[in-house]
Amino acid sequence: MQSENKLFDDFVKMVNGVAGTMAGVGREAEASVREKAREWMAGADFVGRDEFEAVKAMAAAARDENEALKARIAALEAKATPAAASTKRAPRPKGSPEA
Repeated sequence: MQSENKLFDDFVKMVNGVAGTMAGVGREAEASVREKAREWMAGADFVGRDEFEAVKAMAAAARDENEALKARIAALEAKATPAAASTKRAPRPKGSPEA
């Protein structure tokens, strides 16, 4: 059996309207906060994940190349050191005639 109290029906409709309005206000507030956060992050010079990963890969490649070059230099120095030691001459004093 339904009540025919118009006051109660109007109150329920009003509460439903207020609840819908509050839900809409909540969605608007959330969207506004997200937009403000997005604007703040855009102006803060943060790096994206893809850019970070690209630079990280470049740094790893540079480190590997650096290690390879260090090994190459060490090998060349080791190879050149015995030959350089045997061909080194004592420096001549100034003014001495060349032989």
